[in-house]
Amino acid sequence: MFIDYLTLMMIDVVAGLGLLIYYLSMGMDSEKGKSLAPAFGVIGLLGLVTGLHMALVWPLPGSYNIPFGEATALFGAVFLAAAVALAKEWDLFSVTLLGLFSGIYAVIAGWGIMQRGMTDFPTISGVSYMVAGAAGILSPLGWKMRDNSALRTLGIVLLIVALGLLGFIFAGSLLRHLGLFSEWLPPVMRP
Repeated sequence: MFIDYLTLMMIDVVAGLGLLIYYLSMGMDSEKGKSLAPAFGVIGLLGLVTGLHMALVWPLPGSYNIPFGEATALFGAVFLAAAVALAKEWDLFSVTLLGLFSGIYAVIAGWGIMQRGMTDFPTISGVSYMVAGAAGILSPLGWKMRDNSALRTLGIVLLIVALGLLGFIFAGSLLRHLGLFSEWLPPVMRP
């Protein structure tokens, strides 16, 4: 049996989406954003480390490591870059360009998850990636037009939908993992 940390990665993404929704709902104010830099940094660091580990080591069976590891590493990198930019009060446009390309990746990965029937809920998983990816794709425009409340509301709605879908998947996965690994023993404790 393999051991994975998918549920940790999932709650990191769920928390990150929640934080991003909060930041957007605050109007992307630079002073308020600066206070969120540590939270963006923690989410980014955790996503980058776990995503890179999964992308490089492949602890999961088959191609699951690709959409979960690589997408989480990209998510983490964007959040880590946002943390630095918010802390230094830099313009976030370059970070949104990372979000654009990460969003394109997420849309393609979501389509692939659905096509290949990956996860227990391939449609929900794929759509969650695609909706979150759409928000990433819109992020450069959203940053440049941050005073446009309709565009900001669209971004918030996309992120809320992605958060709801990923939250559902996270809850089911956490419960499933708790059952799967309830009898597992580390090698040093095995008879």
